[in-house]
Amino acid sequence: MAELFVGVDTGGTFTDLVLLQEGEIRVHKVLSTPDDPSQAILQGLSDLGVRESLSTLVHGSTVATNAVLEHKGVRTGLITTAGFRDVLEIGRQTRPKLYDLKVQKEPPLVPRSLRLEVVERLNERGEVMIPLDEASLKSAIEHMQKENVEAIAICLLFSFTNPDHEREVADAARSSGFYVSASYEVVPEFREYERTSTVVLNAYIGPLVERYLAKLEEVLPRNIPFRIMQSNGGSISSATARREAARTLLSGPAAGVVGAAFVAEASGFKHAITLDMGGTSTDVALIDGAITEATDGKIGGYPTKLPMIDIHTVGAGGGSIAWFDVGGALRVGPKSAGADPGPAAYGRGGTEPTVTDANVVLGRLIPTAFLGGTMSLDTNQARQAVESIAGRLGTTPEEAAWGIIRIVNANMEAAIRVISVERGYDPRHFILAAFGGAGPLHACELATALQIPRVFIPKAPGVLSALGMLAADIIKDYVRTIMVHSQGAHETVEKAFSELEEQGRAELAQEGFSSEQVTVEPSLDLRYVGQSYELTVPFEGDVERAVTHFHAAHEKRFGYNDPRERVQVVNVRLKARGTATRPVLERHEENKGATATPTETRSAVFAGPDGATSHDTAVYEREKLMPGVTIKGPAIVTQYDTTTVLPPEWRAQIDAIGNLIAERVEKG
Repeated sequence: MAELFVGVDTGGTFTDLVLLQEGEIRVHKVLSTPDDPSQAILQGLSDLGVRESLSTLVHGSTVATNAVLEHKGVRTGLITTAGFRDVLEIGRQTRPKLYDLKVQKEPPLVPRSLRLEVVERLNERGEVMIPLDEASLKSAIEHMQKENVEAIAICLLFSFTNPDHEREVADAARSSGFYVSASYEVVPEFREYERTSTVVLNAYIGPLVERYLAKLEEVLPRNIPFRIMQSNGGSISSATARREAARTLLSGPAAGVVGAAFVAEASGFKHAITLDMGGTSTDVALIDGAITEATDGKIGGYPTKLPMIDIHTVGAGGGSIAWFDVGGALRVGPKSAGADPGPAAYGRGGTEPTVTDANVVLGRLIPTAFLGGTMSLDTNQARQAVESIAGRLGTTPEEAAWGIIRIVNANMEAAIRVISVERGYDPRHFILAAFGGAGPLHACELATALQIPRVFIPKAPGVLSALGMLAADIIKDYVRTIMVHSQGAHETVEKAFSELEEQGRAELAQEGFSSEQVTVEPSLDLRYVGQSYELTVPFEGDVERAVTHFHAAHEKRFGYNDPRERVQVVNVRLKARGTATRPVLERHEENKGATATPTETRSAVFAGPDGATSHDTAVYEREKLMPGVTIKGPAIVTQYDTTTVLPPEWRAQIDAIGNLIAERVEKG
């Protein structure tokens, strides 16, 4: 029997499944079940008829993310070096919202009463200054037991240079029955606050992820390879994800970027800005020949030092609710109607106006074509919801709906500027790869605002994250802090890389990869002496060449560099990659110049020189648009997993793979 590979992306509103068998791809969507996400997965597998015949399953879940955002993790304790229990509250003392007089700092995930100290001390070279005091360790463990703590995070000063003390603390905690997150295992690099925050996040969500994966494994066929998507764009085994749950915090969004890079490159595009708009939020990222990554980020306001795709998220989705602030200004998001009750148009009891309802009122979403006709939208309910906004604005429902669309588009436009313009990239040199259930509805208008020349809509945009999981390699990230000047650093750097590569190859061998199937990607974190933060550049066997790359990267990111300044090597990084078997995207001959016949013509509202204007709009079914076909806007393209809106003065063509590539037609 042919092997069956399934990618499953659990989102806030829908759970998406992609089935790959002998090169054929099938897609399916079911409503998510937030109280028990595994139920939606099992329903989807049953609908596809493959629950008992799976070969491999790759899964991305929001379990970890939601636990952090909703503060629903387990009762967690922290053990740290004497004198450092308050590092979580001291933080960096930065003020990102300088003029917000009512800003509320996120409370620490571990209360002060559960942040305990042990007597020990290492210096910056890892030399023991004060031996680990066994009595203080025993007292800390006993206190955690009395307080019914379930997970313990451990972060001792300078343990990244010498893990002996931290390993002893971790062994004592594990033998006492706690879930343990130790920094020497999870994130062995400098920066005390971020390192502590990362291991606390890992401990806070670890038992939840562990139980969730155990439950899912119980109901899946036994002994099938079961992998979990990571924030870095790779996947790891379920066993690794249980130990290092924080690596899965952005698994769904990361898979979307991997999927976009995979299908865009197959169509000849290596430079793309990705737009993943779902029911609750929008994730944007940048692909400049390769997916851009970051080694520091925040989840729900909490810093993490684990490598992740550089994704910027805003609360703008199909379910984002329109509301008025205290000043009477119309806002959209971040609050979302989610899957239950969902937008008013779902007919499940929702009454607040959402982006989806606005698109229904504007004629852009066709009620009978939603989810391939398996779920009908209620136009009257959508209109009633939007009328509640229109009444206060003193406008028609259509004008109010257009206002909702303009605001949510502005929010997404600002997000795209963060990962492009603010990083030194010109959006005009990229395509906009739009996916997610709602992305193609808004992509062309966003491209117009940002002067992006082309919009790229994959063949199955609503389930691209699930496809990305099947295209993801198995990736392990390693880091070591060395803190040396670049001159004369070659021997130290090479020794560190050699040891990290040996570790990476050994761990991937345990995952079933031969040496020939493993590639390694070394890089260095560099900074000018005296700087507080560093840039990551590739290492090609020569430190001085890496320094040259650093000067160029510094100028691109910050607008200047200084080759006369001394450069410091802060960290060595190594990415070990086990190459996975990727889906094969079937190609068909293009019939250039072919045209398509619309299934109907309906009224839809688009931007015009004098505001929103109604247009007679052609409606096409995506599956009937053959490779080579060209269509002109205004047009609406329906398909099972999304709807694509093509405004006036835009045209689109279907390529050999079935992707839709749209571009603006110049006037005159």
